[in-house]
Amino acid sequence: MQQQKIIILDFGSQTTQLIARRLRELDTFCEILPYNKFPADDRDVIGVILSGSPYSVYDPEAFRVDLSQFWGRLPVLGICYGAQFMSHELGGRVEPAGSREYGRANLSYIDFENPLFHGFEPESQVWMSHGDTITALPEGFHPIASTSHVRNAAFAADNGRVWGVQFHPEVFHSVQGTQLLRNFVVDICGGRQDWSPANFVETTVAELRQTIGTDRVILGLSGGVDSSVAAVLLNKAIGRQLTCIFVDHGMLRKNEFQNVMRDYECLGLNVIGVDASDKFLTDLAGVTEPEKKRKIIGRDFVEVFNAEAKKITDARWLAQGTIYPDRIESLNITGKVIKSHHNVGGLPEEMHLQLCEPLKWLFKDEVRRVGRSLGMPEHLITRHPFPGPGLAVRILGDITREKVRILQDADDIFIRGLRNYKVRLSGDEARRVLAAGVPADMQNGEIEVSLYDQIWQAGAILLSDVRSVGVMGDERTYENPVALRAVTSTDAMTADWAHLPYDFMAAVSNEIINKVRGVNRVCYDISSKPPSTIEWE
Repeated sequence: MQQQKIIILDFGSQTTQLIARRLRELDTFCEILPYNKFPADDRDVIGVILSGSPYSVYDPEAFRVDLSQFWGRLPVLGICYGAQFMSHELGGRVEPAGSREYGRANLSYIDFENPLFHGFEPESQVWMSHGDTITALPEGFHPIASTSHVRNAAFAADNGRVWGVQFHPEVFHSVQGTQLLRNFVVDICGGRQDWSPANFVETTVAELRQTIGTDRVILGLSGGVDSSVAAVLLNKAIGRQLTCIFVDHGMLRKNEFQNVMRDYECLGLNVIGVDASDKFLTDLAGVTEPEKKRKIIGRDFVEVFNAEAKKITDARWLAQGTIYPDRIESLNITGKVIKSHHNVGGLPEEMHLQLCEPLKWLFKDEVRRVGRSLGMPEHLITRHPFPGPGLAVRILGDITREKVRILQDADDIFIRGLRNYKVRLSGDEARRVLAAGVPADMQNGEIEVSLYDQIWQAGAILLSDVRSVGVMGDERTYENPVALRAVTSTDAMTADWAHLPYDFMAAVSNEIINKVRGVNRVCYDISSKPPSTIEWE
C-alpha cells in the first residue's frame, strides 16, 4: 500500500516543525518542504498545508508559491501567512490590523457544520500571532469563524476544497488545534492514520534488509538516544552485519563509558569500545578557545573512528542517527546551507562508504517511541541530549583530567538528584510531559514523574578560570564555582530555564559542596534561549 503524506510548504515560520509534530501525533506521515519545492511527483500526496511566515504578503521579499501546482486537485489549508497569501493572491484584501493581535483569543462565531470545525466547543480558545488581517475575502470564499476583533479568523472556499485560518492550530495554546488538524488530515484529506512506531519498525526493517543485503555496516555510537535507537533498529534488520564503534574521548559523564557499554551488551549489539581519552586530553592541553577545542575534538574523533573502521575491510555502509530536525535545521527555506549539523556534513572521502540514515524522517519524540517499540530500556530512551564534545564545552578554560573529574562528580550528583526527586503535575504541564512520550499514569488528573523527565536537558558547568572564596570548617578556601543548568524545551530551538524546587536546589548545592573536592560555590543559570544558548561554549 502506497504511503500517504501531507506536504507542509514552509514560508519561514518558527512553528512549521510544530505543525509536522502535531500531524505525526495523529499517526499521519508528513514532509516539510521549502515553499518553492513542491514535488513534481505528488501521487502519494493527499493534502497541502501552507505555513506561517515572518513576512507580510506585501513585503517585497515575501515568499510566494505557484498555487496552480496543486490548486483544485488537493485539499489545502493555509495557516496565518498561508491563509493571507491565498486570500491576497486570489483577489481578497489583506491590510495592517488596527492593533496587532498576539496571544490568546476566543472564537466568538464558529460554523460548526463546516468539516474543519467538527467537534469544536463554543468560544474555543486559539492563539493569534499576526500584524496583518484579511479584511475582504476573495470571491467564492466565506468566513467560518470569527473573534471579537477578527471577522475572517477562518474561511473556506464555497466548493469545499480550500480552508484558511489566521490563528495557529499547531501551538499548545490553541486548545482544540489538534482537533482542527485532525479534521483536515483525516476527515477532509482521507488520511489513514497508519504512521506508528510499530509500522515504522516493520517497514524500515524490511527496507534495510532489501537495501543493504549482505553488506557490512559501521555505526558510530555516542550513547545518546538517536544513535542507540538506530543501532538497535539496524541490529534487528541485519544482526551481526552491523559493527558499532563507541569512542571514549575522556569527557563523558561519570562512569558513562562503562555503563553504556554494559547497556549495549545487554541489547545484543556488536560494539567495539575505544578508550582514546589519553589522545584527546593530550591534544587539548592548554587550549582555552571554545571553537578550537571543538575542532580538536572533531578532528581526533574522525582519526580514531576511521582507524577502527578501516579494520572492517568489507564494510560498505556508514550508518548515522540523523533525525528529521537535523536535516531541516541544516537548510533554510531557499535550500541554502545555513549551518552544518554534525550528522549531515557528509562522509570523509577516504572512507568510500554509502550513507545509511534509518531515522531520517523521525522527530526526537518519535525516536523515543520507536525505541520503546523495540523494547529498549527506559533509561536509554529518556536520556537528555548530550553535546558531542561532552564536558569539554562545560569546562570554561583549558581542560585537564582533574577538571574533568571535578565536573563529572558535580554533574553526577545533579543528574542523580533530578532522577530521584518526584513531582506531581496536572493541567497543561502534565499534558506537555505526556506528549513528549514520558511514560506516566494519569490519576485524578495528575501524573507523578521525576524532575529529570520534566525537563529537556540538564548539566553542570565548571567555571575553571574563576576562583571563589569560601569557608569550610575553620579554614579559608579558594576554589571553583559550579553552575547548574536545566532547561525546558520541545526541540532545543528555543528553551527556558526550569523552575526547580528550592528544597531540591538547596539539597543538591549542599551535596556538591560537601562531596566534590575543588568546589565551594554553586550557582543556577536562569537565562533562556534566545538570547543565551543551552551550552556555555
